[in-house]
Amino acid sequence: MKRKRVYLDHNATTPIHPEVKKAIERSFDNFGNPSSLHYEGRRARASIERARADIASFIGASPEEITFTGSGSEANNTILSMFVCPAMSCTYHAEGRNAIVTTSIEHPCILETARCLMDKGIKVLYLGVDKFGKIKMEDLRKILETKNVGLVSIMMANNEIGTIQDINQIAKIVHEKGALFHTDAVQAVGKVPVNVRELGADFLTLSAHKIYGPKGVGAMYVKKGIPFCPLIRGGHQEKGRRAGTENTLGIIGFGEAVRMRKKEMAAEEKRLAKFKETLKKGIEEKIQDVLFNGHPADSLASTLNVSFRGAEGEAILLYLDMEGIAVSTGSACASGSLDPSHVLLATGIAAEEAHGSIRISMGRGTTAGDIKYVLKILPKVIAKVRGMSTAYTNK
Repeated sequence: MKRKRVYLDHNATTPIHPEVKKAIERSFDNFGNPSSLHYEGRRARASIERARADIASFIGASPEEITFTGSGSEANNTILSMFVCPAMSCTYHAEGRNAIVTTSIEHPCILETARCLMDKGIKVLYLGVDKFGKIKMEDLRKILETKNVGLVSIMMANNEIGTIQDINQIAKIVHEKGALFHTDAVQAVGKVPVNVRELGADFLTLSAHKIYGPKGVGAMYVKKGIPFCPLIRGGHQEKGRRAGTENTLGIIGFGEAVRMRKKEMAAEEKRLAKFKETLKKGIEEKIQDVLFNGHPADSLASTLNVSFRGAEGEAILLYLDMEGIAVSTGSACASGSLDPSHVLLATGIAAEEAHGSIRISMGRGTTAGDIKYVLKILPKVIAKVRGMSTAYTNK
């Protein structure tokens, strides 16, 4: 008998939405180069511009403010790397604004880019977070008062613990001090309402494969009038902001994924919030010595991060997988590392507890039956892992 599969790793990636699949399949013959003036090229261009308009509308932007990229990571790299572009120096550095501020819980594509920029002589300053993963506004004000900051980059929703930052308030503080503001909204767009005008962002990044679209396509919002310098140079594609022939099929899928999010997101968020509460209560009742990570209220309805004292997260993941349940020990982008999660450590929990954490991230296909199955299997797995541990004393 085939074992039941329960996929609970949607923060890593999502399955293709059936309507997205249909949209891509209908477009297989839409092969023209969007830069060409003949019929095939114009047809491809029209498809791309429709998707651009739909994505812009979804986040409250104008179509000309949306640039397609190969991923959310590329979009984030582009925005941070503009800081070392000679063409930007007159804008960013005119008043000695030669520093970037970010946080200690960002996605690896932000943190690794920041390290690279430091090697090139750019100042990078890091904000800490409280036990729930929120930055402290007084810390932000202090660092902006004392340092010559040109850009602040703070993610909207954390990929590991689900905590949602107060982006509108952050943007106001940043702009009061004359700096530009970027938010990595890859985990937020399509899960919670996002409007760039209301948020006050100058730059925002998003990705298709987090919202049931195809992999290999992302986008960045750049507010009209904000200076820009491309990361990938060459042709004139994307109005000179990102060279390379556009991924027409991927962009078509991205646009369809956004259209489906408009229809399904609100009801899905309510349903997943109930599942999350059921999971929390069930884990608390069935398993002792647990710690839930992230903000108890300001967090994604789809994300539950929990630490089990005296158990290794990797072992929990593997035993759950054997029972047909897919979860994560943190960010899929850092899963090759055996180090404890930098996000959890930043919230102040001990390394041992960070090692014993798993991330459950639900999605549109998650059912009440899936949650019931997890609550049946998880206690057995934790008991088994703890039974083999020499570190767990409460046996």
